[in-house]
Amino acid sequence: MQPADHGIVKILLVEDDLRLRAIVVRGLRRSGHTIDVAGTIEEATWLATDSKQDVVILDVMLPDGDGFSLCRELRATGNWTPVLMLTARDAVADRVRGLDVGADDYLVKPFAFAELEARLRALDRRGPNDRPTTLVVGELELDPSSRRATVQSRELSLTGRQFALLEFFARRSDQVLTRMQILDQVWDWAFDGDPRIIDVYVRSLRKAIGDDAEAPWIQTVRGVGYALRPSRPGEPSR
Repeated sequence: MQPADHGIVKILLVEDDLRLRAIVVRGLRRSGHTIDVAGTIEEATWLATDSKQDVVILDVMLPDGDGFSLCRELRATGNWTPVLMLTARDAVADRVRGLDVGADDYLVKPFAFAELEARLRALDRRGPNDRPTTLVVGELELDPSSRRATVQSRELSLTGRQFALLEFFARRSDQVLTRMQILDQVWDWAFDGDPRIIDVYVRSLRKAIGDDAEAPWIQTVRGVGYALRPSRPGEPSR
């Protein structure tokens, strides 16, 4: 067996389908990963608390509950290990719900093992995911665990996708982000729609943030992408 050639070494697989679990475990071990296996939310909670994993592969439907609740609980307790959710359901509402509770990616069953490995590599490229309790960019504050965002103490009313996009900007404040970077990190790994959807969401975020001179500012960098600035031109960064 050859060791894994990337940063993901230890994986927690939460799956109650014995046949699928055996296939995934066998494939991941052949790739050099160490696997912890759980078939219930209770087992997964214990394993996630008792030891540290690089990635959690989480089935949505489990005997004692659903993966959405487990993912939400992990995030609420400050566990920001990347989560890849597995489900037999491909409805958009389920995919959005997974992202809303803090999942990093989504894979619909049945899937090819090669695609699972590709998604794991994509998660690994995102780097460490130790998220602080609160992100602060100028007058903007975001709490990823509660999905709450405020500007000058005014709470913003954001959809799950809007919050994910704003959080991505906030973690890279003052950094110019290309549309491809934004699609890769905020939208689904296999997104094949119109990239201009990003422009629509940026406009909605600008409207939500408001036009106060001290509010953060999403700058359009012509021909490249966008950057979240702590303040508008001529205003001091806080």
